Amino acid sequence: MGRPDVVPLSFAQRRLWFLHKLEGPSATYNMPLAFRLTGSVDAEALHAALLDVIGRHESLRTVFPEVDGEPHQVVLDPAATAFGWERRSVTESELPTALEEVSRHGFDLSSEVPVRSWLFETGPDDCVLLLLLHHIAADGWSMGPLAQDLVAAYTARSQASAPQWSALPVQYADYTLWQRELLGDDSDPDSLFTRQVDYWRRQLHDLPEQVTFPTDRPRPAVASYEGACVTLTVDGELHRQMAELARASGATVFMVLQAGMAALLTRLGAGTDIPLGSGVAGRTDEALDDLVGLFVNTFVLRTDTSGDPAFQELVGRVREASLAAYAHQDVPFEHLVELLNPQRSTSHHPLFQVALVLQNNAQGDFTLPALRVRTTEVDPGTSRFDMLLSLTERYDAAGNPAGIESVVEYSTDLFDRSTVERLFGRWIRLLAQALSAPHEPISRAGLLAEAERRQLLAEWNDTDAEVRQETMADLLEAQVRRTPDATAVLFGETTLTYAELNARANQLARHLVDWGVGPEKLVAVALPRSADTVVGLLAVIKAGGAYLPLDPDDPAERLRHTLSDARPVLALVSGETGLDAPEAGIPFLAIDDGQTLAAIARQSTQDLTDADRTVPLTPANPLYVIYTSGSTGRPKGVMVEHRGLANNLQWMQDAYPVGAGDILLFRTSVRFDSVGLELWFPLLHGAAICVAPSEVIRDPQRLVSHIAENGVTVAQFPPSLLANLPQPPAGHRVSRIWSSGEALRPELAARISEDWDSALYNLYGPTEMTIQVASSIWEGETDDGHNVPIGRPMWNTRVFVLDAALQPVPVGVVGELYVTGAQVARGYLGRVGLTAERFVACPFGSGVRMYRTGD
Repeated sequence: MGRPDVVPLSFAQRRLWFLHKLEGPSATYNMPLAFRLTGSVDAEALHAALLDVIGRHESLRTVFPEVDGEPHQVVLDPAATAFGWERRSVTESELPTALEEVSRHGFDLSSEVPVRSWLFETGPDDCVLLLLLHHIAADGWSMGPLAQDLVAAYTARSQASAPQWSALPVQYADYTLWQRELLGDDSDPDSLFTRQVDYWRRQLHDLPEQVTFPTDRPRPAVASYEGACVTLTVDGELHRQMAELARASGATVFMVLQAGMAALLTRLGAGTDIPLGSGVAGRTDEALDDLVGLFVNTFVLRTDTSGDPAFQELVGRVREASLAAYAHQDVPFEHLVELLNPQRSTSHHPLFQVALVLQNNAQGDFTLPALRVRTTEVDPGTSRFDMLLSLTERYDAAGNPAGIESVVEYSTDLFDRSTVERLFGRWIRLLAQALSAPHEPISRAGLLAEAERRQLLAEWNDTDAEVRQETMADLLEAQVRRTPDATAVLFGETTLTYAELNARANQLARHLVDWGVGPEKLVAVALPRSADTVVGLLAVIKAGGAYLPLDPDDPAERLRHTLSDARPVLALVSGETGLDAPEAGIPFLAIDDGQTLAAIARQSTQDLTDADRTVPLTPANPLYVIYTSGSTGRPKGVMVEHRGLANNLQWMQDAYPVGAGDILLFRTSVRFDSVGLELWFPLLHGAAICVAPSEVIRDPQRLVSHIAENGVTVAQFPPSLLANLPQPPAGHRVSRIWSSGEALRPELAARISEDWDSALYNLYGPTEMTIQVASSIWEGETDDGHNVPIGRPMWNTRVFVLDAALQPVPVGVVGELYVTGAQVARGYLGRVGLTAERFVACPFGSGVRMYRTGD
């Protein structure tokens, strides 16, 4: 091409120049080539040979100064070109550090040629040649012509002559000008550039900003480009199976590998729209074959994994998208980024973050005469993307697939080596299963090694424990016998001992039996907050019924809906309740009515037996029905059985024990299941309940004062209330705080723990799971800095994180939380279909149900 006075950069060069200006001189785009040379090396001949090669290829003696802020190519005269060349004596132990150090040299592209070399001499007949190129001057394909010319030049120079080679037909600057002419003007609707850009605009419309999958560390705001490499292999048998599926699908092995990676990322939580980076050699004319230079073009291979396709179908999708991409490969990636203008960030690569590249170019043979030459790996400690897999297929002497070598370059901002190796293992495992059953959906392929699966399903869920298989009535009455004179309930001037509470509840329970209350019967309890609330709820339990707790302060419409939906056999109310139960068609019993009080007083104070109840009471009978908030649809009544709460509270006593001297705050509204920890947990273990009046719980300042004045030692709050609590007064007795109902933020946990000088526990559990199923102790830090963990499962409870196909996901992968075991509620009251939808068969235990939390 006729050269203008100012030669522009190629599009690929321009991107690297831009990154160089943005970062400053760095090793991010360095290409280190290291060769161990055994034998008598002619160092002067080697130096001269390198100068010959630099003289032959203009790209190796090009610098990139700026004119008015615009870079251009300046090709230096071969005779005047100086490049970095150094001989250094080192010991074998010093060699690795020396190689890594020089491979991180930062080129100044404006004035320094993009190639340097060092000869490290470790002995008389042993040395290592490190040839360092900047990517702006060469690509992977360039290694072939570079090796060919270096060998020819060294052979000649070692014989005291100059290399005899024919002139190259073109130079890189010619390609730069030709590329722009080929693409045409972007304002010309008929130009190749415009046609291909139109394709990419359509193809990359609404591309996800990031492909997100589990990392070891959060993504930094500014990527450091620090990285590392690991070499991993695919065995020959799997390679052969890929080749067979590729032939059957009219695809290539690379397309099979791409389909496998897209499927893997989908299974790791990246979604179903997976953009992967790749590259093409860009040498679309044979005149470029023997040229050292940067011709490779990057483009985006977008894979649609939606609908859980069979693996062979996914390979077909990849084939179709890839062929279209190859047909539109001429538009430089750098131009696409400018035109598509994605959300730019210093934290990640634009358009894609994971790349797969097939190294199918001829490998350079750097065998020098009279020397044994072996390639030595040098890791410059950089990574251009989150992860780049450079794949090389190997074949045996007969031409059969013999394995695939993968050099994985990864960002150490994000990953540890062990994580990268584990991810590669999952990729191979998925491919092996998908290739053995290509007509099966990609969700069927297991990602977990057997040891991982055993850890997730069994070892981390090893929660079997012996608990007393009794009803809550039996357990509560046993504590009364142990501590009859201990204080059970405090409310203003009212104090009830265990014996007094038990006697009053027994009398009311017997009266309820006379009304037909018994096992499998539901009783609404709508009493103002007082000691009578505890008496009323306990009486329903003793009668064998299941209580439906209603908060009289709730909106009348909610109360009417709950009563209409639940249809209890009776409603316990008082004159202060204001609940119009008769209007809802439900019998009501006003426990403060004179006649009712007299009838109750005539009843025996002795504990009820099954002979006194309508039918025998068992641990499998419902204990209560709690209605959900309705935040995810119409409120639903959840039926919880005696055995679920009995298991919960026996575990609580083992994990977070209470006893004589403890006073637990009864603050939570009775319509929340977590109130069970404030009522029944203390009464099972000899502690006392402090009932907070309605007017107190609405005022954080009064609530804190109430806690201090009454000597409360254990209290429970949702994080939203914790955040509004004022500083506690000196001398308070709170030693333990439970946080429940919402996600707990670390900064809030740290402040509350310090302000109250108390142990802080995070409890997790949906209404459908008998208060909570997991808990953790705040210890001052979290793994990810986002939320305090929900912790480990409690006794006789197993917790799984599963994908849409109910397969356990690897650690760190987002999935849906499922829970099985003793804590699972019976289901939704009167809603068989919804119960079947949310309480599903557990695939990890015969005849076992699990609850799908939606979390």
